[in-house]
Amino acid sequence: MEVKLYVGNMSYNTTEDDIRALFAQAGDVSSVALIKDRTTGMSKGFAFVEMSSQANAQKAITMFNDYSLNERQLAVSFARPREERGGGGYQKRNRDQKRGGGQRRY
Repeated sequence: MEVKLYVGNMSYNTTEDDIRALFAQAGDVSSVALIKDRTTGMSKGFAFVEMSSQANAQKAITMFNDYSLNERQLAVSFARPREERGGGGYQKRNRDQKRGGGQRRY
């Protein structure tokens, strides 16, 4: 079973290949996802790494949490499940739905 790790506090110059090569020292790496800004394409300074087993994932955490890569101390931990985004933001409206508010009285 593959296990996903969160890798934070990365230098913005760190590449997916850098992460893959580093984590391969702990075991088989299934995938690396370097998170980038949608508009600029620049790294956001964190990534997700999928290791092939729980044992390899634990070994990677032990080896690379607080490890210095490109002059930054990596923060490596098990990834938490993605939380649902809710409320507060833009809400899609049905085309027939009115904006509401009614008539103003002065």
